Amino acid sequence: MAAPVKVYGPAFSTAVARVMVTLLEKDVPFQLLPVNMAKGEHKKPDYLKIQPFGQVPAFQDEGVTIFESRAISRYVCDKYANQGNKGLFGTNPLEKASIDQWLEAEGQNFNPPSSILVFQLTFAPRMKIKQDENLIRKNEAKLASVLDVYDKRLNESRYLAGDDFTLADLSHLPNAHYLNGTDVGELFRSRKNVERWWGEVSSRDSWKKVLEMQSPPAPRKV
Repeated sequence: MAAPVKVYGPAFSTAVARVMVTLLEKDVPFQLLPVNMAKGEHKKPDYLKIQPFGQVPAFQDEGVTIFESRAISRYVCDKYANQGNKGLFGTNPLEKASIDQWLEAEGQNFNPPSSILVFQLTFAPRMKIKQDENLIRKNEAKLASVLDVYDKRLNESRYLAGDDFTLADLSHLPNAHYLNGTDVGELFRSRKNVERWWGEVSSRDSWKKVLEMQSPPAPRKV
């Protein structure tokens, strides 16, 4: 049996979570190797050899090293095409093109405002950084416009790229999860089709396992 692939980065990172849920969907064993960003481990020379921009995640599969979560997810789907969720990245050129266009929409339209909101609403308070209310309002408006497009699309099909759950839906899970734990979650709940879609994608077993991995271990009883 081949050695588990390696994923470098903290489980709470949205980009790391994107890779983990892909691996779980594809039934690919993996080893999560934490990178302590607070201590600057992502800027150390050894780590920069596998992720030259000093970000997370980095990924290793035998002799292959890849960075950028969406590229890693595509690689995993293609390399392990015949196991796990076989349709996660499509099975023919037309399906792949449909998935890719919505994956690009996630990366270029959904991710920019949602990432800012995740940081401002979730991580800034934990890091005791003052929130930028103007930035929050501006990106709420941008995200609302994106979700309007999604709501229309999801009125036509069960998932973004068609009738099956794919990488296009999966890629939204990390940011959308954090946002649905804030007041911005109302942007999802106020759109009937988006609300239905989010309920379905967020209830997948693979995502539940990622959330378990993100949770701190329960205190031991003595």
